[in-house]
Amino acid sequence: MEQKISEIKGLFQAANTDRLPELISMYEQDERGGVQAVITSARKKLVALEKEKARIEIMKEYEYRYAQAGYICGIDEVGRGPLAGPVVAGAVILPKDCQILYLNDSKQLSEKKREELYDVIMEKAVATGIGYASPERIDEINILQATYEAMRAAISNLAVKPDILLNDAVTIPDVDIKQVPIIKGDAKSVSIAAASIIAKVTRDRLMVEYDSIFPEYGFASNKGYGAAVHIEALKKYGPTPIHRRSFIGNFVD
Repeated sequence: MEQKISEIKGLFQAANTDRLPELISMYEQDERGGVQAVITSARKKLVALEKEKARIEIMKEYEYRYAQAGYICGIDEVGRGPLAGPVVAGAVILPKDCQILYLNDSKQLSEKKREELYDVIMEKAVATGIGYASPERIDEINILQATYEAMRAAISNLAVKPDILLNDAVTIPDVDIKQVPIIKGDAKSVSIAAASIIAKVTRDRLMVEYDSIFPEYGFASNKGYGAAVHIEALKKYGPTPIHRRSFIGNFVD
């Protein structure tokens, strides 16, 4: 009895990508249009996968360059620009044979993909660290110095001491580890991209929690950035304890 097209489609949908070539070989002689459409879709998925593997390989340039140095740690921050909330830094040491796909600058990824990758990074990384600088600290020492402080905290929170740091654009003062600043590093290094993702997810989750405390400001959606609803609430209700006083002078007296 001939297998139904819907059953074949279900097999392809349930299969992981490693099994797709075998399934294509099994069904490619089936001339029914529905089956051929399933096979065409599977082949496109395989082509896209190879393209992604090639992209990730390019993003390992610095990891390969400094492989002999020892433990390589990517460093990145999120939250330098918002009017409210902390700045958060991430530090990630990936294994040398890291095969995590879809790593990229966290801003280029959907929230769903960031959340998925966060779980994979936390599972597969040799070590991860998160550092914070509070709104009060940002007001006290300025955003740049607070960012450096958060980065140093992220490094100190690693369970393994790195031998070299790949940083997104900056050189962090008062750190006794070799540093390599890379412009737009979160799009050029898998280690920095991973740090960008865990920092972004950590900060976004925190801002969602703040939204339940201060619902008028829309923190769950704007994450503390200067969205219209946020600025309107700031003018109407005034600042919350998580607002950066040094950032909001244009909106409140």
